[in-house]
Amino acid sequence: MDWVQLKARADQHGLSAVVLDGLNEVSKSNSQLSTLNSQLKLSWIGEVMQNYEQRYVQYENAIGSLAGWYNQHGYKMMVLKGYACCLDWPRPEHRPCGDIDIWLFGQQREADATLGSWFKVHDSEKKIDNSHHHHTVFEWQGFTVENHYDFLNVHHHKSNVELEAILKDLGKDASYFVEMKGEKVYLPSANLHALFLLRHSMSNFASTGFQLRQLLDWAFFVEKHGEEIDWEWLESQLEHFGMKKLYDVFNAICVDDLGFDVKLFPQVQFQPQLKKRVLNDILTPEFSEKESGGFLSRAVFKYRRWKANAWKHELCFNDSLWSAFWSGVWGHLMKPGMI
Repeated sequence: MDWVQLKARADQHGLSAVVLDGLNEVSKSNSQLSTLNSQLKLSWIGEVMQNYEQRYVQYENAIGSLAGWYNQHGYKMMVLKGYACCLDWPRPEHRPCGDIDIWLFGQQREADATLGSWFKVHDSEKKIDNSHHHHTVFEWQGFTVENHYDFLNVHHHKSNVELEAILKDLGKDASYFVEMKGEKVYLPSANLHALFLLRHSMSNFASTGFQLRQLLDWAFFVEKHGEEIDWEWLESQLEHFGMKKLYDVFNAICVDDLGFDVKLFPQVQFQPQLKKRVLNDILTPEFSEKESGGFLSRAVFKYRRWKANAWKHELCFNDSLWSAFWSGVWGHLMKPGMI
């Protein structure tokens, strides 16, 4: 057992805390565990405490504070992706937390205007960044906040326009929430979370990269909320938008490789060779070049990545590959800072 390599792989997939939890569950008499250097383990524990547990406390404080600000100014704040996923994990503090993604029930523009005025009075160094597609960006208590006016980037795939309308309709539901630091924080409904989480995960898989953590997000969500999902409706949407084949593979990996109960999922059907290729690509991406250089170098890099990932596109979207390419080019021309 190469523990340094194992830890590096765990770090790569955002699972350092989860792997450490697993090691602590294994019997101390395990012969392989005896080869784990005590200094490495102590360092590992320290990293988990600082990078996961302490940061999660700060993460929750920031979310509670931001929700409180919005509540005081008459806006409802729904959290998406990161924090919504954390709540489904056995130990929420052991899922890596990054940005704070929020949905303001269609009031993003008005809320940004109010917040921008507030920044001018209370923290003039802070600004709201409007250079991105489908969300604005600002900093709050050390965390980057992405304030979504669209759930999806409607400029990169034509099918996203139709899917966005469905997500926005689902996003009207304000009946799910938790109390955070004495403040009401809204959560997506099971159907909204399922469809959005799968689309977002598959988009990452087809483009910028994918981690096992994102599969665990899906599996833990199904484990906790499976009975709330309208599976017939969800699978019909996935079929319509060209996502069903990869969805089946994701479910198969959750069961065969991550150990989740097959009964959690409505039906696990998959192509064995496709599943093998998808899992291998998650662990060791076929396209592994790193982005660097100036504008032209980045543009060439993105074209090479797009071409290498063509096989993934067919698993995630019903748009033609070239339609998606030209939509993406136009989207970058609209927001050149994103290249």
